[in-house]
Amino acid sequence: MKSILIFCSILITTLSASFLHAQNKVQTPEKNEIITDLIKNEKEKMIWYALIKDTSRVEIAKIFTDINRYDKSFSVKTTVKMTGKPDWIDETTAELPQLKPIKHSSFNTNRDMVLNFGKTVTGYYTDKATNTKTDINEKVEGSFFDSNLYPQIIRWLPLKEGYKTDIAIFDYNPKASGVMKAHITNTQKGTFKNKEVWIVSVTDDISNNAVKMAFYIDTKSNQVLKQEMDAGGRKMIIERIE
Repeated sequence: MKSILIFCSILITTLSASFLHAQNKVQTPEKNEIITDLIKNEKEKMIWYALIKDTSRVEIAKIFTDINRYDKSFSVKTTVKMTGKPDWIDETTAELPQLKPIKHSSFNTNRDMVLNFGKTVTGYYTDKATNTKTDINEKVEGSFFDSNLYPQIIRWLPLKEGYKTDIAIFDYNPKASGVMKAHITNTQKGTFKNKEVWIVSVTDDISNNAVKMAFYIDTKSNQVLKQEMDAGGRKMIIERIE
């Protein structure tokens, strides 16, 4: 009887440890499940809408994304075009195969920012509203991805029913910066425009998990067909144009 109790105790301890390990799984450049073969040269065009009373759509902008893969690195460049306003341009460069960040630049009507990644994150941040430039020189611990890259990383993971994980990211903001996490809270199968998709529910620490997002990812092409965002009742949709 005693030996049975000991065996049960060991089994419970082992299962509990496995459960906690599964729950605390974090994607980092050092250890991740990213399928790098899915990273390819791509060009995509999407339209960004605001929802009015959950039914009427108002176009905010068109979004163009270019992904270029090289031997030992790749880049993701996003250009947001709004009517009557200068383009918003973000570009991230990362190493292959680990996706360790190299550089992130961001230029828009609100700010200019450049981040150079290494043992120390260096660069600058210019607030255009106040014309204030801040030099960046931050020592960071641990392994992480550039926060600008994680929406792409989601579609390069081995998605399946019920898939959950965290993604370690670095995000810079003059008020709060450092290593944070994006959280895939659930994955389920669905359909969108007669295509089978993974519907991936996501939040992140950048918004203190207040913004709820859902990515509709084609199960065959791994392309994001739609993204839904709910920021405290303010809802937006981004849809791919074929």
